[in-house]
Amino acid sequence: MHNLGFTRSTRRADHLLITADTFVRAPLPGMKKATAIVHVSPAAGARFTQYTAELEPGGCLGPAAGQRFVYVMEGDLRVDGRSLGPGGYAYFPEGAAAPVIAADTTRAAVIEKPYIESELARTPRAFAGDENAVEAKPLGDDPDLLFRCLIPDDAAFDFAVNTMEYRPGAALPMVEIHVMEHGLVMLEGGGIYRLGDHWYPVTAGDFIWMAPYCPQWFGALGKKSAKYLIYKDWNR
Repeated sequence: MHNLGFTRSTRRADHLLITADTFVRAPLPGMKKATAIVHVSPAAGARFTQYTAELEPGGCLGPAAGQRFVYVMEGDLRVDGRSLGPGGYAYFPEGAAAPVIAADTTRAAVIEKPYIESELARTPRAFAGDENAVEAKPLGDDPDLLFRCLIPDDAAFDFAVNTMEYRPGAALPMVEIHVMEHGLVMLEGGGIYRLGDHWYPVTAGDFIWMAPYCPQWFGALGKKSAKYLIYKDWNR
């Protein structure tokens, strides 16, 4: 049901906030029994594409637009015979043709980008993992702000993907302004995000894109932890 044209979604020159009430679904080429919510792409000025894939049992993704990183939010994905449940993830280098098939009704965050080569690094290899098996580390010296690195610390990779968990009341220690761009999916909880000169309430299900040098800050609100999955370009 519409709400007289009201939404928290907004687009600014250096950021996007997209909320579930404005999601538009459409299958991408090669998808079967699946659809996509494209949150950001080069059409919006980003140097990567990020979407949520919604798959029926037996559904599959189409060809990747470059490298592909998949993070399971709900359901069960099969990748090269391996089962990935919630928190499971997989990376495929550019040109890899490994099928990604849903064994159950599944929602997954998908990040795709062209690979930027480096003379200092070899070509990255495919891998899969489970977030629950990754050590959580405090950001700085704050035990209430924890992050997990899902991409290996290796110059072969030209981007990073982390999860960040904020216990109630935790916040970033500073307003960040930097050369990396971000794609962010709120997984749990909520809080207040500063983007540029604007302040936004955000909650689970929201997507945020931050352009390079966009001022950014987050603080968690409520009685439960806030958690998000965040992408950034890296090592180049």
